[in-house]
Amino acid sequence: EPASSVAAGIPDFRTPGTGLYDNLQKYNLPEPTAVFDINFFRDNPAPFYQLARELFPGQYRPTPTHHFIRLLHEKGVLRRCFSQNIDSLETLAGLPKDKLVAAHGNFDSARCIETGEPVPIEEVKDAIFSEEEGGGWQALRDKYGGLVKPDITFFGEKLPDRFYQLVGIDLPGLASNVEPDFPACDLLIVMGTSLAVRPFSALVDMVPPTCPRLLINREVPGTALYHPIRALMGDTKGFRFDDEAHNYRDVLHLS
Repeated sequence: EPASSVAAGIPDFRTPGTGLYDNLQKYNLPEPTAVFDINFFRDNPAPFYQLARELFPGQYRPTPTHHFIRLLHEKGVLRRCFSQNIDSLETLAGLPKDKLVAAHGNFDSARCIETGEPVPIEEVKDAIFSEEEGGGWQALRDKYGGLVKPDITFFGEKLPDRFYQLVGIDLPGLASNVEPDFPACDLLIVMGTSLAVRPFSALVDMVPPTCPRLLINREVPGTALYHPIRALMGDTKGFRFDDEAHNYRDVLHLS
């Protein structure tokens, strides 16, 4: 539900003209997404440290959407909230951390990318808001023996283990005794997302075929719709909003 973060005042990434990716020229990047590319970060961490000032938690408040998710938990009907957001507003609204899967990580913790050593997030915050050139990342690098970043999933990095465990994707080395969430889902609510990034976008098809799916969005995400041509090739995934003859469970609310 990235759009819930936008409602909190946090700039989104992909909106033409106003998204962060369209307003990163000042960082002199080879391409906008490079600011979240792990290989670019290794070569030049300064742009991320500068951008992180705009994104760091504590500057924004949860929205009614975040409180709605907490209410679902309080009513005892929330199995899990899978979020692409990195702002931790769900837990700030009162959602217990065990009910949240931050698929792309967040600013709750940090570590050295060379050694894996955890780094207190307050030290990282001080470095991000440092007035030193580059945002103070050099001092952290020198102290911990390598570059330090919050536990946000960059392009080129694997998503958190907990994401794969609770989705039910087997990976070598992961505990297999974790009960996945999606087979037990009896209502899937999807809110405020472009559904443009895999594997997160594939989650809508992980629920049982009898599970109703509700999408609350500003627009219809074209990449996540069922397409009859793809179906001829065996790909029957996606929402069936436009397939009235066969749609028995998908509901779209544009808002």
